[in-house]
Amino acid sequence: MIRLRGNQGLKGALAERLSHFVNAHVRFDADNWDRNRIYPISIIRQLGTEGLLCPFLPEQFGGEGAGMLQVGEVFEELGKWCSSTRSLLTVHGMVATVIHRFGTVQQKSTWLPSLSNGSLTAAFALSEKGAGSDIKAIETIAVDHGDYVVLNGSKSWVTFGQWADIFLVFVKIGGELAAMLIDRCTPGLKVKPAIEMLGLRASGTTEIEFNACMVSKANLLGKVGTGISLIAMTALDFGRYSIAWGCVGMGQSCLQESLDYAENRVQFGMPIQSNQLVKKMISEMVVESKAARALCEKVAESREDKLPDAIVQTWEAKYLASKMSRKASGYAVQIHGAAGCVGGSLVERHFRDAKIMELIEGTNEMHEILIADQALARRRTNG
Repeated sequence: MIRLRGNQGLKGALAERLSHFVNAHVRFDADNWDRNRIYPISIIRQLGTEGLLCPFLPEQFGGEGAGMLQVGEVFEELGKWCSSTRSLLTVHGMVATVIHRFGTVQQKSTWLPSLSNGSLTAAFALSEKGAGSDIKAIETIAVDHGDYVVLNGSKSWVTFGQWADIFLVFVKIGGELAAMLIDRCTPGLKVKPAIEMLGLRASGTTEIEFNACMVSKANLLGKVGTGISLIAMTALDFGRYSIAWGCVGMGQSCLQESLDYAENRVQFGMPIQSNQLVKKMISEMVVESKAARALCEKVAESREDKLPDAIVQTWEAKYLASKMSRKASGYAVQIHGAAGCVGGSLVERHFRDAKIMELIEGTNEMHEILIADQALARRRTNG
């Protein structure tokens, strides 16, 4: 039984704004953004105006003080129609989350209101060509020069890097890992052209280079040595939570599109919904999307209660939901046949986007290792 208490699902003003925004600005434009690999800055600004960029932040920083279930359902709704928009809120929220948790008073007052209202957009820069799951292998170096550091290196797979105003960048200072907030306009910082991706084509994923970038130590987030153990892990935990809910939305969308198509597509004199194999695919989509949502709801409760195993539950939810969305999108394309393989088809876009979900914020294989290790550890502890 899910006990929501003060963490009730979307309702009232926030739900109304979300529904209006999605229908007016996302649902019917997402395919064009995907096809042209663009994302309008005006939409980002409007997301902020509507209070949808950082609803989890306290009101003093421009947020809604929304509970974890409400936050999850925002990602769920956006996942139904545009995973690129959902990915913007994910990386933007990852940065805002760690600034709120680890930032100084000055950093919070400087950055959070602007991140909340959309006047600034943030991106998360951790991965490098030689450092993906192996975070400690990063080679971007910041050399200490007293009141500032000088950065050299590069970052890969920076979601929304094409349009971000600030980057949360992970570097090594004196051999220890640290996190820094770096303005896009910093001399020596170069944003490369967007990478052509299988999915999330409107997400502006890119590479950035640092060539002798001078950055004030006032932009250091937290302490040197806590960049991975606290800051990166906290950000990635938020990212997994948002992706899990976005995948739930994708699964629901694939199911609805399949139901509509199966009812109206006639072959051999009858709708294909009467075909037993089509029914099999639909039944699996129904049950597995419900299971993924139920696990996400449970995680929302655990996160709201700040339970110690909430992090592991988030890994589990992201793992299950990403597998579900990939399977559901595959079934949806199969049910649609050729109509599901052409550009402009929502299920075709979900099919491409869903594969990315199994890779980002920790591959499914890394999830399997961690989930199994946790189960084995509990077994040893409990006997």
